[in-house]
Amino acid sequence: MTETPGDDRRLPPALAEVARVEFDYADGDGIDFEPYAAFDSAGETTRWLRRWTGNAEADGCAYRVFGQDGAGGRAALWHARPGRPLTEQPVVYVGSEGECDVVAGNLSDFLWLLADGTGPAEADEEGTKRPDAELTALAERHATTPRRPAADIVREARAAFPAFAEDLRSLCR
Repeated sequence: MTETPGDDRRLPPALAEVARVEFDYADGDGIDFEPYAAFDSAGETTRWLRRWTGNAEADGCAYRVFGQDGAGGRAALWHARPGRPLTEQPVVYVGSEGECDVVAGNLSDFLWLLADGTGPAEADEEGTKRPDAELTALAERHATTPRRPAADIVREARAAFPAFAEDLRSLCR
């Protein structure tokens, strides 16, 4: 297994703070997200990607998995910008039912997505979101990008990385 340059398995401070937030999805109207207190190990990430793709050759080194939804879909930082820090890498969602796509262009935008009441699994859902005051305050402390509606964040991220889903699915066997 190849490690990405500057391999770092420590959560950035903003993600460490997100990991301490309790996400309430009991009523089905919140954010379905369970953040991790640490990134998955390189070995666990590769095992997960191999199971998802059915490809024993797949290597998870480009991903830092930091959370999941209730169905087992994963949220990860994707090392798509060589030489840039983890906080500047896009956030992707890889669902348990085969769905996958970019949900935010960087960690700052992901914080605004959460503040707007949208988690990685909800990025494609339309409808009224329930903004969260605690997550808004967290984003205000850590984000380096301007606040924008979740739909704009998702649209911009997918425009910046249009081939992500197709490239990931090409690994499937």
